[in-house]
Amino acid sequence: MTKVAERFEVSGSYLARVCTALNVPRPERGYWSKLAVGKAPKPAPLPEARPGDQTSWSKDGELQVPPKPRLPPRRRLDTPVRISRTKIHGLIRGVKEHFENSRPVDEGAYLRPFKKLLVDVTTSKACLDKALDFANDLFNAFESVGHRVVIAPPDEPLRGETPDEREVRSKERNPYYHSRLWSPNRPTVVYIGSMAIGLSVVEMSEDVLMRYVNGRYIRDADYVPPMRSRDYTWTTTRTLPTGRLRLIAYSPYWRVTWSADWQETKQKSLRPSVKSIVQSVEEAAVDLVGKLEEADRQAKIERIEREAAEERRRREEDRRRVEQSIQDSQDHLGKVIQQWSHVMSIERFLAGVEQRAHELPGDDRGAVLERLRLARNFLGTQDPLDFFRSWKTPQERYRPKYPSVGSDET
Repeated sequence: MTKVAERFEVSGSYLARVCTALNVPRPERGYWSKLAVGKAPKPAPLPEARPGDQTSWSKDGELQVPPKPRLPPRRRLDTPVRISRTKIHGLIRGVKEHFENSRPVDEGAYLRPFKKLLVDVTTSKACLDKALDFANDLFNAFESVGHRVVIAPPDEPLRGETPDEREVRSKERNPYYHSRLWSPNRPTVVYIGSMAIGLSVVEMSEDVLMRYVNGRYIRDADYVPPMRSRDYTWTTTRTLPTGRLRLIAYSPYWRVTWSADWQETKQKSLRPSVKSIVQSVEEAAVDLVGKLEEADRQAKIERIEREAAEERRRREEDRRRVEQSIQDSQDHLGKVIQQWSHVMSIERFLAGVEQRAHELPGDDRGAVLERLRLARNFLGTQDPLDFFRSWKTPQERYRPKYPSVGSDET
């Protein structure tokens, strides 16, 4: 483990955790000593990957593209959905204490647990047991017919969905409504074959008229006014959990939008509907496979169109820069010619001054030649070839990325 870890520049204990996450068997302690004396057990074979297993790890976070979702053979009608009241599902076992370890909330409000890698259940403390019991029944029912329920693996790009907890939802979705509920880091999903369906259990809420009495709020329906004195109270409306559950099944794939939900009423619980929910999710998974294939096809078409548009943009930009380099080269050459003419006129002037200076008497000739020297120093180099050497051809200014673009111009 230590030698392999060095190749990935991580510690041996870190690599051991990676092997555990990927379900890769590794030698037990003392294996190499036993191997040296010929008493080591045979290496455990790599188990088959199941839907929902993490199958890739990368130090830089770049993970492999997961395989396309596919469905298992249709379940036989004589394979019943079983609900185990005694079996505790792995996602539910020991999870209650993590939900109760919550950030401070008002009495009766939704829990906000500190742990973020939990089953997707949103509830108040009063309804926690009921929500976990229903989730346990639902998960066991799925697994009784071969559908695995897990927290989505980190190497599969699945999204969660923020549930709308309101029991009564307006027909027109309010674009300004934003739920402030707790949500886990990764969604809880059931795999129908390798097709993932997101599952979210949420306790619904309702608007309740509350009355402020003696420093705290109580339901106005529970308020009993005193007989002989008078309370100074007032009322306000608050959104509170109802104790009734809603199950939301949804597509966790970014490119396909789909959801369905089932909710309790005051007269009817969700638990008797578990079997029909399992069957409905199985049927929805069949439709989702087709929708994902169509979404993939459309995404491929859009990708090809984007690449073609980007190629056209690059070619157009290349042509524009070629044309600009030609124009800049022409403008610069014109300036070089003008500078050449200007320099030559200055040079003729200075040469004329020098010629006339030699015709003057000795003292005057010396004074003029000294001023001529100062003038030359002041003007600096006036070699016209320096200006011409600074000129750049269009190809020196910009080399076309597409050779055919500039062939006509050059």
